[in-house]
Amino acid sequence: MPVEPLVCPRTATRVSSVLNRDVKHFGKQHLFDGSEETCWNSDQGTSQWVTLDFPCPVKVSQLHIQFQGGFSSRLCTLEGCRTGEELVKISELYPQDSHAMQISFPSVEETVLDKLRITFGSSTDFFGRVVVYHLGVLGERL
Repeated sequence: MPVEPLVCPRTATRVSSVLNRDVKHFGKQHLFDGSEETCWNSDQGTSQWVTLDFPCPVKVSQLHIQFQGGFSSRLCTLEGCRTGEELVKISELYPQDSHAMQISFPSVEETVLDKLRITFGSSTDFFGRVVVYHLGVLGERL
């Protein structure tokens, strides 16, 4: 099975919040721009999330994520579904509070879906903010 990046320009992306509503500097577009200078920075709150609606069904096999140390999540819940269905829990991940790229979480199962939601349920930041420099969802387009 070929493993390729699944996020493309036609992937609809939504986020729970953006720091001070400053979309230009901290918006969702920075999750995938490949720049080490930019990031998605959520506003404060107890649960932050990113939702990806893929233009075609995909089989997810890997998740790559790079947080800013001190603004990471202790628990990431992955939920997914096919078009017209309700989100169901796929997996729970326990990332490190580190700025290092965290690659290929072993508990990500190969699941066919059209929508993926990553919920950052427990931020290491006192105010619940999450900062992500890179988000990669890899797998196979079907």
